[in-house]
Amino acid sequence: MGLKIRLARAGAKKRPYYHIVVADSRSPRDGRFLEQLGSYNPMLPSDHADRVRLKDERIKYWLSQGALATDRVAKFLGKAGVAPMPVFPEQPKQSLPKKKAQERAAANAA
Repeated sequence: MGLKIRLARAGAKKRPYYHIVVADSRSPRDGRFLEQLGSYNPMLPSDHADRVRLKDERIKYWLSQGALATDRVAKFLGKAGVAPMPVFPEQPKQSLPKKKAQERAAANAA
């Protein structure tokens, strides 16, 4: 059974609120979960204390049991110091200008 620490959406329409839960990777986003580990309220300012609330010791327990955090939750855990901060690439290669456009930009700059 693959365990994930992920967000489960709650709250009203256009007023999102998320629970941080540990769930089987096959269960639906807002479906069955094993335990609630915290909450995330994106409506609060980024420096507000209650924007992200975590149960540190339970998260460490589930990580030791093999649960994997999703990208967003891993970022929260990294900022809180519970887990190492994930490394994300700066910019995807697909969005870079193609070869001819790069040559044209270099010619215009020169």
